[in-house]
Amino acid sequence: EVVAALSIEAKKLGLRILELVSEGLGLESGYFGDKLSEALHLFVNHYPPCPDPSLTLGITKHCDPNLLTILHQGDVHGLQIFNNEEWIGVEPLPNAFVIISNNKLKSGEHRVVTNSRVARTTAAFFIAPSEDSIIEPAISLVGEASVYRAFEYKDFLLDYLSHMGNNEVVLGRFESQSLNNGTPVNAPPIQRGPKFELSRLDHGLDYPSRPKGTLEK
Repeated sequence: EVVAALSIEAKKLGLRILELVSEGLGLESGYFGDKLSEALHLFVNHYPPCPDPSLTLGITKHCDPNLLTILHQGDVHGLQIFNNEEWIGVEPLPNAFVIISNNKLKSGEHRVVTNSRVARTTAAFFIAPSEDSIIEPAISLVGEASVYRAFEYKDFLLDYLSHMGNNEVVLGRFESQSLNNGTPVNAPPIQRGPKFELSRLDHGLDYPSRPKGTLEK
C-alpha cells in the first residue's frame, strides 16, 4: 500500500514537471501526456559498502533511456553527474527528490560510486513512453532539419540494452539520415540475445544487470 501510494504521487510529480518543461519549451499543454508518459517503473537499488571504493562503481556511466527520472537517494552520497568534463557529486537533501531530465534538453550522464563505510539504498521512478509510442522531435522545435528521425520507443530501448547504454552509439543510430548523407553514424551491427527481449511481466521491462567498472581516478 505504501509503495502504491508513493508511486501515484511520484507520477503526479513527474507529470507536473513535464507540464513545466512543455511550457518552458513553448509546446502546447499536455504535449508529454498520454502514451509519451504512460509507463511508470520503480527500481530499488541497494549498494553495500565497499572497503576500497576506487576498485568498483555502484553503476557505471550512463544516461537513462526514459522520459524522466525521479530519484529518492536517501541520506548517503553516491550519485554523480558528469558536467563540463568532470564528475560532480549530488548532495543528498532531506525530503527531496533528484530530477534527471531536437537537443534542446539533454539527458544527464550520471553514475553511482560506492561508499567505504555505509550501505546506500535508493528508489528511482522512471516515467517512460509506452512501447509503441512514436518518438520524434516536436515540430515547433525543429529548425532547418531534424537532428533525429522518428522511431518507436521499443526499438530505441532494444538498441540501448544491446549496447549497455553506450550513448554515442545508440544516439547515432537514430540521427536523421539527411544529416549524414543517408548513412547513420556510429552504427555497428546490432547483437541481440534473449535477455534483450522486452518483457511485459509486471507491466515492466526486463533490464539486464548493469556491469561494474573501474572508477576513474
